Amino acid sequence: MNAIKNEKVALVTGAARGIGAAVAWRLATDGFAIAVNYATSATDAEALVKELRQEGTMAIAVKADVADPADVRRMFDTVEKELGKVDVLVNNAGVMKVVPLHDTTDETFEQTMNTNVRGTFNTMREAWSRMAEGGRIINFSSTSIGLNRPGYALYNASKGAVEALTRVYSQELRGRNITVNAVAPGPIGTDLFYKGKTEEQIQAFANIPPLQRLGRPDEIAAVVSFLAGPDGGWVNGQVLRANGGAA
Repeated sequence: MNAIKNEKVALVTGAARGIGAAVAWRLATDGFAIAVNYATSATDAEALVKELRQEGTMAIAVKADVADPADVRRMFDTVEKELGKVDVLVNNAGVMKVVPLHDTTDETFEQTMNTNVRGTFNTMREAWSRMAEGGRIINFSSTSIGLNRPGYALYNASKGAVEALTRVYSQELRGRNITVNAVAPGPIGTDLFYKGKTEEQIQAFANIPPLQRLGRPDEIAAVVSFLAGPDGGWVNGQVLRANGGAA
């Protein structure tokens, strides 16, 4: 199918696979042109873009390390040149290493904070002068903040910072008609989640929510779609905990 001219543009970071890819698909279905950001997963990103284009969506893959301000500027430059001004920014890129605080290395600390916090900060800062009026910024936190499980101290600290950035930035954009919110998923059944876990561990996570199952990537994408769409226009400065009642 030939690509059509999409009226609005969504930039999704870390979109090559998992939740990010599901978000890209859902926003494409909603009528957005899609910029698929990736750092290392070029093959997955290009495959996703090819599939989106086959369905009639204008889509591009953009390599950028969100922790690098220069890369972020180049990413926005590319998206504006190829697709147009960004209407929706989804900060999905993130890393998680489960390790007790006393065993956490400096390298792990730097990597987690650089991607999860600095990456979100960099794209939000760049969005100040780049985003279209009436735009939407949707960050990713995590329900793990409320669970306080051992090994998640560093990850939770990074996501707590993302929630703080979200709430304050929603106030700083006063008068721009741009909303800033965050989605905090519970345990979601992605390839990354399943990797390295035993069946017993997977079932333990599935039993955390009272719904007694893992969430699906498309269910998180649906929440992002709501915040990005017309029905989410009165939601601002909030954290939506899409977790099946896990916390």
